[in-house]
Amino acid sequence: MSNLLKVARTQLIKQKASELGFFHCSISQVEFLEQEAKQLEDWLIKTYHGKMAYMENHFDKRLNPGLLVEDSKSVITLLFNYYTDNQQLDLTAPKISKYAHGEDYHFVVKDKLKLLLEFIQTAIGEVHGRAFVDSAPVMDKAWAKKSGAGWMGKHSNIINKQNGSFFFIAELIIDLDLEADGPIKDYCGTCTKCIDACPTDAIVQPYVVDGSKCISYLTIELKDALLPSEFRNKMDNWMFGCDICQDVCPWNRFSKPNNEPRFEPHKDLLKLQRHEWTELTEELFQELFKISPVKRTKYEGLKRNIQFLVD
Repeated sequence: MSNLLKVARTQLIKQKASELGFFHCSISQVEFLEQEAKQLEDWLIKTYHGKMAYMENHFDKRLNPGLLVEDSKSVITLLFNYYTDNQQLDLTAPKISKYAHGEDYHFVVKDKLKLLLEFIQTAIGEVHGRAFVDSAPVMDKAWAKKSGAGWMGKHSNIINKQNGSFFFIAELIIDLDLEADGPIKDYCGTCTKCIDACPTDAIVQPYVVDGSKCISYLTIELKDALLPSEFRNKMDNWMFGCDICQDVCPWNRFSKPNNEPRFEPHKDLLKLQRHEWTELTEELFQELFKISPVKRTKYEGLKRNIQFLVD
């Protein structure tokens, strides 16, 4: 394939990605993630994944996209904004992370990825690939960093210079050779606001998070009947997820509210008072979170989290 054709195809894909609502699209060449292999191994050895046993699975696939998509040549990284300035009316009520106010992002972003892959196949020809949105063994932050979608902040989230960090990362891994982008520099400098603000000291050193101490892990991933007592009075009133390290990040002054209608919250979600959350029924849970990421906790899990906060 001529370089001119490769460049033209790359630009065509990026333009379509923008039309579908992705605010950033960048490309990496498929390769084995050698540096990340050592980092992942160290992270697992230190049990920073807590009880997320699935993080130990598919070690090779996480590091080599060629094992996920045969003959793959390019990783297309896409960023989709979820920032919202909507707030819960009762400031004393248990809190929900911004990303979970509306419809489950797995559905919303996956639909757009499928449209992009269909466009590539229609416009370019026989192209094989798979779409990924935080639901398969793909190291999305590594590919985002490698392609220059942003740099990894000290809280281990990717930061985009123009839009901050309130976004979902998605990938298309395809067997088409495209023009690769390169990484950008780290702009965190000497700032340690995210580290200083974390109430559970989950950021154990810059760029390394002990997942087992992270409020998001505790409120979503941890399935135990009771939350560990050592975290009592350290949860900052979060019942699902946590935005603290992103809220304090200076780069998020550039965040702009998303314009995705499917991320609009249920009409009653932000109105509920503290006492209404403590009295939450399973019927109301099902109504509020019918197509929400919050369903991951199930009713019992969210009740466990709320009880932990109010006891």
